[in-house]
Amino acid sequence: MEEFREWFARIVPLLLVISLTTANYLPRHHGSVLLENGLGRTPPMGWNDFNHFHNKINETIVRETVDAIVSTGLAALGYNYINIDDEWAEQSRDKEGNLQPRKDRFPSGIKNLADYVHSKNLKFGIYSDAGRLTCAKTQPGSLNFENQDAKTFAAWGVDFLKYDNCHNDGASPKIRYPKMQKALLATGRPIFYALCEWGYEDPALWAPGVGNSWRTTGDIKDNWQSMIVRADQNDKWAKYAGPGGWNDPDMLEVGNGGMSLEEYRAHFSLWALMKAPLIIGCDVRNLKQEYLDILMNKEVIAINQDSMGVQGKRVSRKGALEARLVWGGPLSQGKFVALLLNRGDSTAKIRAYWEQIGAKPGSSVQVRDVWAHKDLGAFSQGYIEEAVDAHAIKMYVVVPKS
Repeated sequence: MEEFREWFARIVPLLLVISLTTANYLPRHHGSVLLENGLGRTPPMGWNDFNHFHNKINETIVRETVDAIVSTGLAALGYNYINIDDEWAEQSRDKEGNLQPRKDRFPSGIKNLADYVHSKNLKFGIYSDAGRLTCAKTQPGSLNFENQDAKTFAAWGVDFLKYDNCHNDGASPKIRYPKMQKALLATGRPIFYALCEWGYEDPALWAPGVGNSWRTTGDIKDNWQSMIVRADQNDKWAKYAGPGGWNDPDMLEVGNGGMSLEEYRAHFSLWALMKAPLIIGCDVRNLKQEYLDILMNKEVIAINQDSMGVQGKRVSRKGALEARLVWGGPLSQGKFVALLLNRGDSTAKIRAYWEQIGAKPGSSVQVRDVWAHKDLGAFSQGYIEEAVDAHAIKMYVVVPKS
């Protein structure tokens, strides 16, 4: 009995350490265990060709894009994933069943391209599909080839996998997506795993623990209505996101020309507040300075990359068609973010109360306008009210006084 007591006294502290370590290793956010592969502690930032080039990608465009992301300073701000989308592979596998890069578009091979990306201290991403074919129907999907394709990607130096959901024979993504997750983990290479089944089966309810991000919406289009609808759809799942796993309302359209500057500022601000992946979707090689200024707003990027990792959300709810809305949420170091959104067609005054964004009612606070890059001073009345232009936003960091 005495020996048992001594053993018990030694083992209990050890079990406690293991328990605490496990709790840290598998972070929980609103009851969901998030995937812990060491990636996605903040939302990913980078570039993808699809929104602008529509699968007309080749290695020259990728190399020139890498050079532009470095020379503009985007890379220094954290845009470090360079991701190619559909139509990069030949229509058939080789005799060993391996995916083959298209010779007409990637004559130097994917490994060579990944090496170039890495030489610029950036990361390389690729695309595949959880079905028989990818969405463009021009290359094989990874269904039943998960282990082989994961090994190929790892050998090429892939750092990010966008995994689509076309031509899947009707099988649930809840079954198919974990297979690729296990295959990626088995390679031993850290690969960010981005699930893209467009929110059909409410992935926020099951994708934490499977992927590092999951699409909550259909594909975005370069117009105000499409962007706003996706923001609304993504907002529904705010409580399920956190460090290691993020809701994804699709890539950024900033710079593609379909929206006004004010609309693009709203787009970028909403994505930043929602802790969405900031994946640029335009041609950065030929980007106007006015668009570049939006994508390079350090204060807005800091909100997206905040270490607390809490997705901001819509906090005023006056109905689905209400034009004047307040979005907000907590940031690290006791700060908060507040966003006034005017969805209407004329200028309107919008008021945000501090308690709406999580601060104590009537708090005395310091307010900073992150687009004007200006401190607005102390506010003791418990709210801020501003006139906001049509299809525009005002965005603030709010710091309660101690």
